[in-house]
Amino acid sequence: MELVLFLTGAGISAESGIPTFRGPEGYWRVGSRNYRPTELATFAAFREMPSEVWGWYLYRRGICLSAEPNAAHEALVRLERAIGERFHLITQNVDGLHLRAGHDPKRVYRIHGDLHSFRCMEDCSFDVHPIPDDLGPKWEKGRLPTADELERLRCKHCGALGRPHVLFFDESYNEELFYFESARRKAFDADALFVVGTSFATNLPNQLAAIAETRGIPLYIIDPEPGPYARLAEASGGGYFQGSAVELLPPLIEREID
Repeated sequence: MELVLFLTGAGISAESGIPTFRGPEGYWRVGSRNYRPTELATFAAFREMPSEVWGWYLYRRGICLSAEPNAAHEALVRLERAIGERFHLITQNVDGLHLRAGHDPKRVYRIHGDLHSFRCMEDCSFDVHPIPDDLGPKWEKGRLPTADELERLRCKHCGALGRPHVLFFDESYNEELFYFESARRKAFDADALFVVGTSFATNLPNQLAAIAETRGIPLYIIDPEPGPYARLAEASGGGYFQGSAVELLPPLIEREID
């Protein structure tokens, strides 16, 4: 049975109106200083100023909640429904749009976490809890959570403050929370790897592409910019397709279904 594996990054959600927070819109002011995302999205920053980091993530969550899945998200759902267990999706995105589009959660590995969940900052367990529904929608930029709101984000087991369930920049992948080994196994089992909207800026996506190269399976890349694996994709029997996910992915999916 052939396994078709997809890897998605921020590019697939950009056309839903979700900005890449590495850009200028990702900056967050604390006091008199502007923090870059790579400075603020760290466990060190969270320990030092948890209210400020939570405020930033709740603002980001509000943006994601106001967005809707686009035609590229929907095309992937159609493919999953057409081929069932032959489909698997690995996503770097924390916005939740893939699941909102209708995927079976069992066929989606969210390797950077989920912006709509929190867990214990002291890691007393691997349990993940949903952020209360009213924390996030229309969250104003710069607003900090109140003491009462932070109380609602405490660990259900030990009472420690909860933290966003995301992979911070100063943390490493693991299996229990971020599907590290499971994602690699899928790459070893796949008969083709499709990569949509990622710049390969983090470790695990690079490993998946390297596994595809080692195994000699077709690699397909859809992205506005060629990136580091475009030539490999062209030589693999797959291909590099320059353009947006909304423009290029739906017709590619329809050919796969047919």
